[in-house]
Amino acid sequence: MVSKMPGKQRKRQIHAPLHKKQKFMSAPLSAELQDKYGVRNMPVRSKDKVKVLRGDFKDHSGEVISVNLKTGRIFVNGVTLEKTDGTERYYPLHPSNIMITDLDTKDERRMKIIERRG
Repeated sequence: MVSKMPGKQRKRQIHAPLHKKQKFMSAPLSAELQDKYGVRNMPVRSKDKVKVLRGDFKDHSGEVISVNLKTGRIFVNGVTLEKTDGTERYYPLHPSNIMITDLDTKDERRMKIIERRG
Protein backbone atom coordinates (compact mmCIF):
# COMPACT_ATOMS: atom_id res chain seq x y z
CA MET A 1 0.00 0.00 0.00
CA VAL A 2 1.16 3.50 -0.80
CA SER A 3 -1.05 5.62 1.42
CA LYS A 4 -0.62 5.90 5.19
CA MET A 5 -4.28 6.84 5.66
CA PRO A 6 -6.21 3.97 7.30
CA GLY A 7 -9.40 4.76 5.42
CA LYS A 8 -7.69 4.50 2.06
CA GLN A 9 -5.99 1.25 3.06
CA ARG A 10 -9.33 -0.29 4.10
CA LYS A 11 -10.96 0.95 0.89
CA ARG A 12 -8.24 -0.56 -1.31
CA GLN A 13 -8.41 -3.86 0.53
CA ILE A 14 -12.20 -4.08 0.24
CA HIS A 15 -12.31 -3.06 -3.43
CA ALA A 16 -9.28 -5.11 -4.53
CA PRO A 17 -9.74 -7.55 -7.42
CA LEU A 18 -10.14 -11.23 -6.58
CA HIS A 19 -6.62 -12.23 -7.69
CA LYS A 20 -5.21 -9.80 -5.11
CA LYS A 21 -7.73 -10.80 -2.41
CA GLN A 22 -6.46 -14.37 -2.73
CA LYS A 23 -3.08 -13.19 -1.39
CA PHE A 24 -4.80 -11.55 1.60
CA MET A 25 -6.12 -15.01 2.56
CA SER A 26 -2.67 -16.29 3.54
CA ALA A 27 -2.06 -17.96 6.89
CA PRO A 28 1.14 -19.21 8.52
CA LEU A 29 2.10 -22.87 8.29
CA SER A 30 2.85 -24.96 11.36
CA ALA A 31 6.50 -25.42 12.33
CA GLU A 32 6.57 -28.97 10.91
CA LEU A 33 5.21 -27.83 7.54
CA GLN A 34 7.63 -24.90 7.44
CA ASP A 35 10.54 -27.31 7.90
CA LYS A 36 9.11 -29.77 5.36
CA TYR A 37 8.33 -27.32 2.54
CA GLY A 38 10.60 -24.38 3.36
CA VAL A 39 7.68 -21.95 3.07
CA ARG A 40 6.45 -19.73 5.90
CA ASN A 41 2.84 -19.06 4.82
CA MET A 42 0.41 -20.07 2.08
CA PRO A 43 -3.04 -18.97 0.93
CA VAL A 44 -5.74 -21.03 2.64
CA ARG A 45 -7.88 -23.29 0.47
CA SER A 46 -10.76 -25.59 1.20
CA LYS A 47 -9.81 -29.07 2.47
CA ASP A 48 -6.77 -27.69 4.33
CA LYS A 49 -6.61 -28.61 8.01
CA VAL A 50 -6.24 -25.60 10.30
CA LYS A 51 -6.01 -24.71 13.98
CA VAL A 52 -7.63 -21.59 15.44
CA LEU A 53 -5.12 -19.46 17.37
CA ARG A 54 -7.27 -16.54 18.61
CA GLY A 55 -10.79 -15.80 19.75
CA ASP A 56 -13.60 -17.79 21.35
CA PHE A 57 -12.71 -20.92 19.35
CA LYS A 58 -9.03 -20.96 20.30
CA ASP A 59 -7.34 -24.41 19.98
CA HIS A 60 -10.15 -25.80 17.80
CA SER A 61 -8.90 -27.80 14.82
CA GLY A 62 -10.79 -28.75 11.71
CA GLU A 63 -10.99 -28.82 7.95
CA VAL A 64 -11.66 -25.67 5.95
CA ILE A 65 -15.15 -25.91 4.47
CA SER A 66 -15.09 -22.75 2.36
CA VAL A 67 -13.13 -19.56 1.78
CA ASN A 68 -15.04 -16.34 1.10
CA LEU A 69 -12.85 -13.93 -0.85
CA LYS A 70 -15.46 -11.19 -0.86
CA THR A 71 -15.59 -10.88 2.93
CA GLY A 72 -12.08 -12.22 3.56
CA ARG A 73 -13.25 -14.94 5.95
CA ILE A 74 -12.71 -18.68 6.34
CA PHE A 75 -15.23 -21.27 7.55
CA VAL A 76 -13.91 -24.27 9.50
CA ASN A 77 -15.69 -27.52 10.29
CA GLY A 78 -16.56 -27.65 14.01
CA VAL A 79 -16.41 -23.88 14.55
CA THR A 80 -20.12 -23.07 14.74
CA LEU A 81 -22.54 -20.77 16.53
CA GLU A 82 -26.07 -21.66 17.53
CA LYS A 83 -28.69 -19.21 16.33
CA THR A 84 -31.71 -18.28 18.43
CA ASP A 85 -33.98 -20.59 16.42
CA GLY A 86 -31.69 -23.55 17.25
CA THR A 87 -29.96 -23.93 13.90
CA GLU A 88 -26.19 -23.80 13.68
CA ARG A 89 -24.07 -21.71 11.35
CA TYR A 90 -20.34 -21.57 10.70
CA TYR A 91 -18.40 -18.81 12.45
CA PRO A 92 -16.35 -16.69 10.03
CA LEU A 93 -12.64 -16.55 10.88
CA HIS A 94 -9.98 -14.15 9.64
CA PRO A 95 -6.94 -15.90 8.13
CA SER A 96 -4.55 -14.10 10.50
CA ASN A 97 -6.14 -15.95 13.42
CA ILE A 98 -5.52 -19.48 12.14
CA MET A 99 -2.53 -21.73 11.43
CA ILE A 100 -2.41 -24.33 8.66
CA THR A 101 -1.54 -27.74 10.13
CA ASP A 102 -2.00 -29.88 6.99
CA LEU A 103 -1.98 -28.81 3.34
CA ASP A 104 -4.20 -30.29 0.65
CA THR A 105 -1.47 -31.27 -1.83
CA LYS A 106 -3.65 -32.78 -4.57
CA ASP A 107 -3.38 -29.64 -6.71
CA GLU A 108 -0.32 -29.74 -8.99
CA ARG A 109 -0.24 -25.94 -9.37
CA ARG A 110 -0.06 -25.52 -5.61
CA MET A 111 2.87 -27.92 -5.38
CA LYS A 112 4.67 -25.97 -8.12
CA ILE A 113 4.21 -22.81 -6.03
CA ILE A 114 5.75 -24.56 -3.02
CA GLU A 115 8.70 -25.80 -5.11
CA ARG A 116 9.26 -22.33 -6.57
CA ARG A 117 9.11 -20.56 -3.21
CA GLY A 118 10.77 -23.22 -1.07
